[in-house]
Amino acid sequence: MGTDIQLPERYNMATTFIDEPARRRPDRVAIYYGDQALTYRELQELVNRTGNALRGLGVEVEDRVLLIVLDCPEFVAAFFGAIKIGAIPVPINTLMRASDFEYFLRDSRAKVLVVSEPLLPELEKVDRRALRDLKHVVVIGTPRPGDRCFADLVKEASAELEAADTSRDEMAFWLYSSGSTGLPKGVVHLQHDAIWCAELYFKNILGINERDIVFSVAKLFFAYGLGNCLYATLQEGAACVLLPDRPTPEKVFEVIDRYQPTVFYAVPTMYAALLQVKDAERGYRTGSLRLCVSAGEALPPRLYQEWRDRFGTEILDGIGSTEICHIFISNRPGRVRPGASGLLVEGYEARIVEEDGQPVPRGEVGNLWIKGESIAPFYWNKHQKTKQTMLGEWIVTGDKYYQDEDGSYWYAGRADDMLKVGGIWVSPVEVENTLVGHPAVLECAVVGAEDEEQLVKPKAFVVLRQGQTASPALAEELQAFVKDKIAPYKYPRWIEFVPELPKTATGKIQRFRLRQG
Repeated sequence: MGTDIQLPERYNMATTFIDEPARRRPDRVAIYYGDQALTYRELQELVNRTGNALRGLGVEVEDRVLLIVLDCPEFVAAFFGAIKIGAIPVPINTLMRASDFEYFLRDSRAKVLVVSEPLLPELEKVDRRALRDLKHVVVIGTPRPGDRCFADLVKEASAELEAADTSRDEMAFWLYSSGSTGLPKGVVHLQHDAIWCAELYFKNILGINERDIVFSVAKLFFAYGLGNCLYATLQEGAACVLLPDRPTPEKVFEVIDRYQPTVFYAVPTMYAALLQVKDAERGYRTGSLRLCVSAGEALPPRLYQEWRDRFGTEILDGIGSTEICHIFISNRPGRVRPGASGLLVEGYEARIVEEDGQPVPRGEVGNLWIKGESIAPFYWNKHQKTKQTMLGEWIVTGDKYYQDEDGSYWYAGRADDMLKVGGIWVSPVEVENTLVGHPAVLECAVVGAEDEEQLVKPKAFVVLRQGQTASPALAEELQAFVKDKIAPYKYPRWIEFVPELPKTATGKIQRFRLRQG
């Protein structure tokens, strides 16, 4: 398709990602899960049975189906089964707490909740009597009294299902943003959104094909993981590896060693953790990897170089967002600029602008706006936020960027993370990347703090590598190290050693929590 993607007016995305691959490659493996290997034919049957089971529970077009589900084949079946009958699957972060689950159920007005059995104890803290819209709870595993069993419902349902007659511009699925500074926002995506990401990024940039086996540390309930392991993989007839467990570094290497994936997706925090595993390049088989991908936060150049030196594989850093569905700026295979987010993905447009929307000169930092067909049209129940973020065909990403003379985009932090020191913008990311270049530093975060004159200066929170000891002398050494590497006014006036950094479930550092103290 290239960048000229033509879809009929009546379109259901399940036909592209489930029905067509099953017709073309019925006997190829679609999903590896533990000892299971589901073929495309088997996956289509599971999706169809799940769609019919949901319909049997009274789920109709545009009804929401909330998914609190670990990565497993049932997630895929519930997601696409709902879409195929015209309903709206809403995957939710499985690491959330009862109050969060109650908020999601209320906000989405979900009629059916599908939940993995291990997550039931937290859900039981929710007063279901107060959820007037929720009619059924379907448990993947052993249900509790009053709930329904996923396996039983699916077994009794028909394996034949025609896709609902939906428009390409109808709602298809929702994804809730991480909500790092407030209540999570329901990001509404349409039937046509995912195909743009699959074609423009996964196919054109990564070259995903039917010979690939992919493995994503980012879970399916994230926009990043959903694209990595679901729609892009399925469209091309590749196979994905699903891991329901918490992805510890050792577990991740075990999965790579066992399934021999060709494409690996993670976040910078995970790459840093994997690099801490001693002799991993000799203890595990990693030679199958042809590409590694990073997103979520800017990948420090040191991590890129250390990974390539040890494992011989490039990491393609990029930036995506829940609102844009996936990655829209990315490095290219064989043309990586360490530290840069890369080039604009063909099919998207970008502007770097001042606060008033006027463009900044190339090389200067400004606010990044993006235009493209995969952008969500609005936030559910968040009209004011929609007006502030979705400006006609453009979306305000909230990221600060600059573009160099070669066209590469360089991340300079979030709009509310940038620091102005002595009247000059300072990127916390630049200071962080410099600090992690010191051999004692594992990871760090830089925020603004006020000095005695109530002027904002950089403050660094530093996590040390194993075997390193915090001390005033080391703090002074790190400050001198930064002064020697970048403009001296950017050095952190204070360094606080901490055992870990606060992060979202996607691995993004929550700088606002550090600013709050």
